[in-house]
Amino acid sequence: MSNVLFTIAILAVVLGVLVFVHELGHFLAAKLFRVWVHRFAIGIGKPVPWLSFRSGETEWAIAWLPLGGYVKMASREEDPAASVLEGHSAADVPPDRVFEAKPVWQRMVIILAGVTLNALFAWLVFSGLAWKNGRHINPTTTIGHVNARRLPTEAKELASLPNGTRIVSINGHAVASWDDVVEQITASSENSIDLTFAAHPAIVIPLHRDALLQRAQLATEALEPLQPAVIGSLAAGYPGLRAGLAMGDSIIAVDSFPVAMWSDAVERIKASAGRQIALGVIRKGNSVTVLVTPRAEREVPGDSMSAMVGRIGLAPKSYYQTVSLGPLGALQAGFQATVDAAGTIFRTIRGLLSRNVSIDNVGGPILIGQMAAQQAREGFDNLLAFMAIISINLAVVNLLPIPVLDGGAFLILLVEGIIRRPLPGKLREAVSLVGLALVILLMVVAFKNDIVRMLSP
Repeated sequence: MSNVLFTIAILAVVLGVLVFVHELGHFLAAKLFRVWVHRFAIGIGKPVPWLSFRSGETEWAIAWLPLGGYVKMASREEDPAASVLEGHSAADVPPDRVFEAKPVWQRMVIILAGVTLNALFAWLVFSGLAWKNGRHINPTTTIGHVNARRLPTEAKELASLPNGTRIVSINGHAVASWDDVVEQITASSENSIDLTFAAHPAIVIPLHRDALLQRAQLATEALEPLQPAVIGSLAAGYPGLRAGLAMGDSIIAVDSFPVAMWSDAVERIKASAGRQIALGVIRKGNSVTVLVTPRAEREVPGDSMSAMVGRIGLAPKSYYQTVSLGPLGALQAGFQATVDAAGTIFRTIRGLLSRNVSIDNVGGPILIGQMAAQQAREGFDNLLAFMAIISINLAVVNLLPIPVLDGGAFLILLVEGIIRRPLPGKLREAVSLVGLALVILLMVVAFKNDIVRMLSP
């Protein structure tokens, strides 16, 4: 129960902050152009009476349904869709302060101000984290291990690569770090991945550019970078610490089998659950033999269907290089991270439309809450980075040309600006109701997927 409450609390914080940021953009732009604002609400529907107060002309409120939020501006005509989402408001508003009284360009600025502030929030968060932590680079391009079980079907040929194979280029772009490898595989605009190696024939993987999950799986799970077999940390309560292994030990053999890289040691240890093995290590220049019996555990913790493997509680020494960034460099890194995150979301939407991304992968508030809670447990920096990504998600999704979303409202204003007159009221009502139906349908799909994921093993 405590985990559930923690997840709910983190979800409320994440969505509350990001929705507030989005709606604050609309509110500030409306005030800039002197549009009357009836209500600023977090959530949709009618306000909760004891969670609302009035300041000047504007009511500040928490609404009953905790999904999204809205800034209800004075309008000459009540939009049916808006009335469903925002409720009715009655006030004696001067004619020059209603939304429709403002020039089209000012209304466009008001409509786009929410997504703009969401993007600005993400940029500032990414920049702050880059300034604080610098850029971490894994300088190798050598494959330490290929996890054949995690390879997408299209990439099965990679299972033949021997450990220690160095990647030279991907789709004609030279790679100088593992970060380059991941970026070229996940973000390439080509519909195939052409890998060139130092001492192995090139391999071409026919993987569509919008097959984002398969590409991410290939880059971050199936291909593992080379790591020297040097112990970086030992887990308390595991056999490795009890047997006398120490940080800085270099593993050179497991039961007389030579070890050239971390993955070699891992595979031998995993295959020795419950059986004593002899680790040959180099410690401060001296050769030492350590006897240890790996603990038998499920390969996937909590999954009773996964195989039993041996573990002794070791983690490798990190060889990441940290590059410090000044204010300007951090802003540039933050901007690039924002652009990359937005690009990933655009490609996901394009993949959904082209059916290269399954609709089953769409997630809703439950999934966001679970992921937010996981990031919060891993540290405040992780949670902030996650919030920045969700903020960009909100910005991009709101730009979709669907009525009741900002993109749809902007498109209507653009049409009105071109024809130099408002669209007929009946047409606007019909379009708004269709847009509302589409949004509700998307929410139903997202909730269904979340519930299925929760109930699946």
